[in-house]
Amino acid sequence: MRINCRKIAIATFLLATSGVAHSVTQVDIELQLLLDISGSINRSEYDLQLQGYQAAFESDNVQNAIMGGTQGKIAVQLIMWSGPNQQSVMIDWTLVDSTDSADTLASIIGDIARPFSGWTAIGEAIEYAYPLFASNGFVGFEQIIDVSGDGTNNTGIAPSIASANAIMSGVDTINGIAITTEQAVVDQYLEEVINGETPFLLAPGNFDDFQTAIENKIVAEIAGTMPANAIAVPEPGSLALFAIPAMFICFRKRAYLLEEKVS
Repeated sequence: MRINCRKIAIATFLLATSGVAHSVTQVDIELQLLLDISGSINRSEYDLQLQGYQAAFESDNVQNAIMGGTQGKIAVQLIMWSGPNQQSVMIDWTLVDSTDSADTLASIIGDIARPFSGWTAIGEAIEYAYPLFASNGFVGFEQIIDVSGDGTNNTGIAPSIASANAIMSGVDTINGIAITTEQAVVDQYLEEVINGETPFLLAPGNFDDFQTAIENKIVAEIAGTMPANAIAVPEPGSLALFAIPAMFICFRKRAYLLEEKVS
């Protein structure tokens, strides 16, 4: 059972403040892309990763999904990461609300020069990224972090701790893209990285299949569905017993976060 408390809070908040001018832009999702560029990613794989995101945002499927959403627009931020002190915002929060803006974003992604390379600090990447939702100038029905990578965490804060911190801060979902067939990587992403409301993991296996995975992922995130071939975390059957209390708890949390954004 999915309880999208952010949607409940946003709808209520906007109804209560509909006559007030706000400094934030309403979007369907606030999407944060975290790209692994650690030492295990060679030059060819780095290029293929960027080409995958570029082609996805240029695709009809993704562009139609964006324009067909409730608001018809999304906000995107792209962060590259590697070791504990190696995280960089390569594209700051950008509104995508048309074919032109999607194509422009795609072109910018394709031209990003690699800023560094090092260890694989998944947890540090998440810990760096999630506070950047707070003052981004957008209010979406969901805040989503996508973590893509091809290796396990080997330094810094544990991914499970950072993932939990992000969810507690107000992020709705952390999805994963494991670009490998190595079971240890898939298991860590499943058990320690993905989190929140109906998270999923895509495991394309290689960089050649990455673009299709990215395209399917973004379309599903906008629509609030599960993409084909996704590995989902089973929801416990007892969750329904706590649905009403959870709804009110998360409503209060979301309402506070929204008030902070527009104040």
